[in-house]
Amino acid sequence: MMTPARFFICLITLLAAFFTAASAGAKPQYPALRDHFDPALQKELEWTLAHTGLADAVKRKQIGLALVDITDPLHPRTAAVNGDKMFYAASLPKIAILLGAFVEIEKGGMRLDPATRFTLTKMIRVSSNQAASEMLSRVGEERVADILQSPRYKLYDPSVNGGLWCGKLYGKAPAWRRDPLHNYSHGATAMQVAKFYYMLETEQLVSPPLTRQMKQILSHPGIHHKFVKGLERSYPGAAIYRKSGSWRHWHSDSALVEHNGHKYVIVGLTEHNDGGKWLEKIAAPLHDLVVPRRPTGRLTTASSALTAPPAERSRLELARPVRDRVRVGIF
Repeated sequence: MMTPARFFICLITLLAAFFTAASAGAKPQYPALRDHFDPALQKELEWTLAHTGLADAVKRKQIGLALVDITDPLHPRTAAVNGDKMFYAASLPKIAILLGAFVEIEKGGMRLDPATRFTLTKMIRVSSNQAASEMLSRVGEERVADILQSPRYKLYDPSVNGGLWCGKLYGKAPAWRRDPLHNYSHGATAMQVAKFYYMLETEQLVSPPLTRQMKQILSHPGIHHKFVKGLERSYPGAAIYRKSGSWRHWHSDSALVEHNGHKYVIVGLTEHNDGGKWLEKIAAPLHDLVVPRRPTGRLTTASSALTAPPAERSRLELARPVRDRVRVGIF
């Protein structure tokens, strides 16, 4: 016969096992990126932009940027300039169509068959307008708008000046619905696009299996310019999940980057003829703010950076991690 003491011990053991299992099965509570701005990363971002000649563009609000270190997804480090400024984003909002399709696939309203996968991949990797319009029509323009504004995602949120918006087929057809705040047919803010990639990586957009499928479609960019060109030249081993956009003088790019055990999101939106070149130029320096450089055979010392001719000194300064520039007084 079980004694009261033994019964009590068994009860405590069962309760501990239950709560341990419940805790193990619970989804992590990921924070809002806006609650995790990092002062050090912010200072490094602003320094890098100033030393790549973009301080005036920042001041004139011709560029919006977000850089988020999500190596530890429970403790992201966020930095941004003009992060909530809405820009015309051309083809970048095709990621909204991608999300809409996968939400419908998760619900069972659409099948991820080979033809659908091919169309989605063509829409993202080579930015096919025909494929984008086909998928937007299949999902439904109103459905995509509802998903972007839904409480689950809030990727377009008036309380933060808008965000990701896709209210028009990619072609000559008139806009179905322009964004409510700024009247853009295809628009974005850097912070809300960064939120998209963070939610993707933390499996908050769709289920884990479908998240892997989305990342596969976003991988292996077919157009090698802007962030991709800048990163491939300096870091050919980096994995890049990306969507960009360009039309007239609006140039944008966005990516989730994985390299040497680190992960980060980078988003750039510009309104300038040289915007694409700006994004290419800053890709590697911003990468260095998150991913530490591994030692090479080339010596880049504080004294060499401080005593070199001005042009060489600038190159050496940017070659050093910002934390080292702060330490030796180059900052």
